Amino acid sequence: MQDVCLIPTPPYSALIFDCDGTLAHTIPIHIQAWLATLRPLGVDLSQEWLYDRRGMSSLELIETVNHTFGRALDANVVNPARKKYFLDLLHQVVEIEAVANIARSYYGKVPLAVASGGDLRLVEPTLKAIGLDSLFDAIVTVNDVERGKPAPDIFLLAADRMGVTPTDCIVYEDSDAGLEAAYRAGMRAIDVRELGLAVEAEIRELRM
Repeated sequence: MQDVCLIPTPPYSALIFDCDGTLAHTIPIHIQAWLATLRPLGVDLSQEWLYDRRGMSSLELIETVNHTFGRALDANVVNPARKKYFLDLLHQVVEIEAVANIARSYYGKVPLAVASGGDLRLVEPTLKAIGLDSLFDAIVTVNDVERGKPAPDIFLLAADRMGVTPTDCIVYEDSDAGLEAAYRAGMRAIDVRELGLAVEAEIRELRM
């Protein structure tokens, strides 16, 4: 797959990138962290179940687990442990090269932002680990908004911080929740899954 498939089509004034699964190949590591955190609490989820819910914020995922399986997990207990597991595995993270190259190519030409449903304390170290942290004019995470994806709040705030109109932004995304959020924000989106940039590798890792 050639990078040219990812080139944004004018008109646009800014580019917005999701982090996990779009810029960084982190989904398998996030899943490992969730499994390692939840199994001792008696919640034995499948890797595929978690994979299908990528793009959700941690709070939304915990609420979904509680609702679906009749549990009463406390986010204040679960999240610190999950974050520690993730950070311990951070050395395994690599960039998704084709998307990262788009960010590098447009750096200095148009404003760039990261808009992630993840926690800032994980997103920033992830971007630093793959050497992309200096490219972005704004980094917006679930910490900055009341509602995570699929609500449009994260993308709208990213546009605001870059000083551009939402409809002038193009979003790079890899999840249903993220693509819906971009649509609801009035932004065009490039679905990187359709380009085969990361999903096949992630699924192979999940089934190992």
